[in-house]
Amino acid sequence: MKYGYCRISTPKQSLERQERNILVHTPDAYIVKEIWTGTTFDRPKWNWIYKRLRPKDSITFDSVSRMGRTAEEGFILYKELYEMDVELTFLKEPHIDTSAYREALAGIKATYVSTGDEATDELVNTIMDAVNKFMMKKIESDIKKAFEQAEKEVADMRKRTSEGIETARLHGKQIGQKKGAKLHTKKEARVKPLIVKYSKDFNGSLNDKECMRQIGNISNNTYYKYKRELINENATP
Repeated sequence: MKYGYCRISTPKQSLERQERNILVHTPDAYIVKEIWTGTTFDRPKWNWIYKRLRPKDSITFDSVSRMGRTAEEGFILYKELYEMDVELTFLKEPHIDTSAYREALAGIKATYVSTGDEATDELVNTIMDAVNKFMMKKIESDIKKAFEQAEKEVADMRKRTSEGIETARLHGKQIGQKKGAKLHTKKEARVKPLIVKYSKDFNGSLNDKECMRQIGNISNNTYYKYKRELINENATP
């Protein structure tokens, strides 16, 4: 099974870019999206994938930073999945894909031949064990570097944003919504005239439940919020 895992930390971020990048690389990937702000890797959607993983399955990430919160956490998970024979692909850090390390190890193993001699075979096994430990140490180092780079990019982006906002302020530009200004949404622009038209409290003949049914696709809270605002504004059609 081929999975694609997309994760963001806040609803204000977008999953679309990650999904698009993964599908370009692996068009038949089953995309799993998650918004998770926790500090651990106990993430519901990730757990759903994890419980279903089998040897030879694959997971594609847009970046190694989507796999774990920290380098240590990411490496522990990487090692566990590597040993489960699950393929991991990182679009921004292809040098730490599991396939790269498997190919390297396969090349090393190919240089050794079983001789049938117990002492020779023991020596080969000892060497291969050392090589495996070396490769995992290299993976750990590479993953940590990848995380550090990702964290640096986020920090740099935040710094540039902060500096851009400050520069705009110094040039007299309005940042964000003016104090006391009211934000009008497309939904509000559509619904409020309908409340005025249908509600018996305005120009219509319907009670609140009938009015909501007539308008459609509106929650109780939103309906009554708009209605209160209309009453306060003394709105007319």
